Amino acid sequence: MPTPSTRPTRKAVIPVAGMGTRFLPATKAVPKELLPVVDRPALQYIVEEAARAGLTEVLMVTGRNKGAIEDFFDRAPELEAALEKKGDADRLAAVHASTEIAQVHFVRQGEARGLGHAVLQAAAFVGDEPFAVLLGDDLIDARDHLLEQMLQVQAEHGGSVVALLDVGREDIDKYGAVAVEPGGSDVVTITGLVEKPPVDEAPSTLAVIGRYVLAPEVFAVLRGTAPGRGGEIQLTDALATLVERGEPVHGVVFSGRRYDTGDRLDYLKAVVRLAAERDDLGPPLRAWLAEFVADLPAEGASGA
Repeated sequence: MPTPSTRPTRKAVIPVAGMGTRFLPATKAVPKELLPVVDRPALQYIVEEAARAGLTEVLMVTGRNKGAIEDFFDRAPELEAALEKKGDADRLAAVHASTEIAQVHFVRQGEARGLGHAVLQAAAFVGDEPFAVLLGDDLIDARDHLLEQMLQVQAEHGGSVVALLDVGREDIDKYGAVAVEPGGSDVVTITGLVEKPPVDEAPSTLAVIGRYVLAPEVFAVLRGTAPGRGGEIQLTDALATLVERGEPVHGVVFSGRRYDTGDRLDYLKAVVRLAAERDDLGPPLRAWLAEFVADLPAEGASGA
C-alpha cells in the first residue's frame, strides 16, 4: 500500500456554511452559493472545476438553512418529466448535468467556528489521503488550470499546496499573507503565514486565495489549533504550524482569470464578463454594453 503522502488526491471539500450577509436580503432565503452567475449557480462552477481536475468525490460542509444546496444536486423527477413532455431537450440536459457532475456528499458544520473548523468536519470523509479545498467565493476561469497545477505540485513535493495571488500592499490585510523563499518561479516554498495582517506587518503582497491541496496531517493540527483572528479556527494558522514543524507547504502564484463572487461589485463584473464571452449571449450583450456605455453621462455631468 502507498503511504499517505504519496497517495493521489481524489477528493474535494467545499465549505458552504457561510451566511452570505454581504448579499442580504437575497440570501435570507437563498444560499449565496446558489446565486446565479449567468444561468448556473456559482457552486456549480466550483464542482465542475473539481471534476475537471479528476476529483469526482466532493464533500460539501453545510450549515442550517442550506437545504436548497442538497436539493440542487439531487434529481428533480417532476421537473425532468415536465421538460421531457414539452420536448425541451436542452434544458432537460442542463438539469441532468447539474446532478451528474460528481458524487456529492454533505455534512453539517453545526456551528460557525471558522474555515479551519469547517475543514475539520471532512476528516472522516478524507481519511489519510491528500485532498483539495475549494472556496465558493473564488471562481477560477475554466481555461486556467490552477487546480490541476496545484495537484501536480503536491504529487511532486508532497505536503500541502495553496494558491497565491499578488493583491498589492493596499489589500493584503484582507487575506492570509505568506512569506516565501526568494525565487522567480510561480511555484514557491512558503516559510510563514499570517491571517489578515496589518499592512505594515505583512510578510509580502502574496495572498492566499480559495484553493488548497492539503496533506491529511492538517486534521491533527486543526484539532489543536486555538481560535485566532475573529475568534475562529483559522486554516491559515494550522498551515503556519505545519510550516513551523518543517512540513512542506508550497504556493502556486496565480496570474490567470479569477472572479470574486463574494463581493457585490465583483459578482456583477463576473456575470458580465462570463456572459460576454459566451457564444449564445456574447454578441448581443457586447453590442448592448457598447451602446449603454456610450450613453452614460460624462463623469461629473449633472443629470436631467
